[in-house]
Amino acid sequence: MAVDRVETLIIGAGQAGLAVSRHLGKRGKEHLVIERRRIAERWRAERWDSLVANGPAWHDRFPDLEFKCDGDAFATRDEIVQYLEDYARQNTSPVRTGVEVTALHRNSDGTFRAETAQGVIEAKNVVAATGPFQKPIMPVMVPESSGICQVHSADYRNPAQLPDGAVLVVGAGSSGAQIAGELQRAGRKVYLSVGPHDRPPRAYRGKDFVWWLGALGKWNAKTMAPGMEHVTIAVSGAYGGHTVDFRRLAHSCITLVGRTDGFADGQMTFVGDLKANIERGDANYLSVLDEADAHIVANTLDFPPEPDARKLEPMPDCALHPILSLDLKQAGITSIIWSTGYALDFGWIKFDAFDEKGRPAHERGVSTKVPGLYFLGLPWLSRRASAFIWGVWVDAEYVAGQIAAH
Repeated sequence: MAVDRVETLIIGAGQAGLAVSRHLGKRGKEHLVIERRRIAERWRAERWDSLVANGPAWHDRFPDLEFKCDGDAFATRDEIVQYLEDYARQNTSPVRTGVEVTALHRNSDGTFRAETAQGVIEAKNVVAATGPFQKPIMPVMVPESSGICQVHSADYRNPAQLPDGAVLVVGAGSSGAQIAGELQRAGRKVYLSVGPHDRPPRAYRGKDFVWWLGALGKWNAKTMAPGMEHVTIAVSGAYGGHTVDFRRLAHSCITLVGRTDGFADGQMTFVGDLKANIERGDANYLSVLDEADAHIVANTLDFPPEPDARKLEPMPDCALHPILSLDLKQAGITSIIWSTGYALDFGWIKFDAFDEKGRPAHERGVSTKVPGLYFLGLPWLSRRASAFIWGVWVDAEYVAGQIAAH
C-alpha cells in the first residue's frame, strides 16, 4: 500500500483543525487535514437536534468569517456545521474526509507514521486536533436488566427518541439543563439531578455574558482557580438565550434532586446537597453581577441599571425537603439521560506524550515530551477561551508559528 508523505498532518477537521490549517496556509506551509468521517463530525452526529451555541454569533466565530444568521442570534447545530464547511471551502483547506487514524507511531528518525484503513501517512509534524468531547462518560450504575432506557447526552436527539414516561436527567450543566427544559416543554415529567455548578447571567445591563467575560479579563485567565476543574457551567442560548435558573426550573414543574449517588433494588439515591448546590450557583451568579457593576463604575460606563436581575425566586420545596431516594418504577421513569461529560481518549497515540495523569504534556499546545507533536482545541490549552470556536484561533496561530519556526 502506498505511503503518503506530508510536512504537517492535522488530525481532526473541526474548529481546531480548520483554524490551524488556516494559519499554516497563510504561512505557505504544506499540510493535510484528515477527518474520520465528515467536517465538523461531532457537531453533526453527537449533538441533539435543537442544540444552539451558548454564545451569540457575533462572538462565537473566527475573525475572518461571519455567520450568515443574525449576529445576536445563537447559531443552531446545522448553522455551525455549515459555517465550518464554508470556512474550509473559503480557505481551500486540504481536507481529506473518511480517514480515521487507528494508530500514530514515532519513527526512529523522529518523524511520525499515522496508520489508517486507507494507508499510511508519514509526517514531520502532527497536530492532534480531536477536541475535548472524545469519550462520553456514562456511569455504570443502573443495569440493563432494569429495563430503563439509558443514553448519554451525546446520543440524545429529541424527546420522541425516548419511550413514553418520565425522564431523569443526570447532570445540570448547559447540556443537562437545556435537555431537561426541552423535555418539560414536550410534556414529559422530568427529574433533574443537580450537582455543584456555576451559573452566570445570560446577559446583564445590556451586554451578553460572553462580553462580560472579556471585559472582566476572564477569557484570558491562564489557569483554573482551585476547585474549578470539575465544576459545570450552566448557561444557555436556547429559546433566544436565557439565564439558567434552577429555582425557576423547579417552579416550572421540573423536580430537582441532588447529586446522583447510586442505584439498588429499583431505587436511585441522591445526596442531600441540592439546596447547597443551588445556593452556590446563586452566589456565583451574584458575584458576576457585582464584578460587572464595579467595572461599570470604575470605567464610568453609561449602562442601564438592572435591579431586577438580583431578585431570586423562593427556594423550591424540592430543595427544602430533598428527595434522597426514588423508586424509578413508581415515579414512572422510563429513561435516564446521562449528561455527565466526556473524557479524553488518545489511545491511538502509541508513544509517551502524556503526564502522570494521562493528559497531554504540553506548553501552549506544544508537546513537552515529543518534538513535532502539537495539541489543539483542549480546555485551558493556554487560557479559558481555548476550547471555543473563537478562542482556539489564538492557540492555532501560536502552534502554526511554532511549526513554521522549527
